[in-house]
Amino acid sequence: MTTDLTAFAHGIFDAQPFSKFLGAELTDVGPDSAEIRVRVRPELLQQHGFVHGGVLSYLADNALTFAGGLALGGDALTAEYKVNYAKPATGEVVIARARALVTTRRQAVCQCSIYAVSPEGEERLVAVAQGTIVTAGGRAQES
Repeated sequence: MTTDLTAFAHGIFDAQPFSKFLGAELTDVGPDSAEIRVRVRPELLQQHGFVHGGVLSYLADNALTFAGGLALGGDALTAEYKVNYAKPATGEVVIARARALVTTRRQAVCQCSIYAVSPEGEERLVAVAQGTIVTAGGRAQES
């Protein structure tokens, strides 16, 4: 992992207000991969005490987009993604690990696994996702 790639990825991540709101951390990046973590706290749980599906969906979306964006070499957007919730997420931390499987000039098909981490550090697969990430065409913002 190069310093330039890491700095580039962290610059984008640090500019995301919603990621800051959730307390998310970009913990690892590669040329076609990303890892994002969220520490579980009471505000992120649903009525049964499990991590809310919206938090897991956020992790999938953002990790997929980072992996695809890095593989595409720059600014990227999610065109579509699907999440399969496999088990209830409980624990201290949830982690999304994504990687680009197939990359063309304009899009990357990416896969993500989401794990819940117990207090003892044991990781348990709780959701999987797949998505298509597309180049943003260099536009910083749309009205």
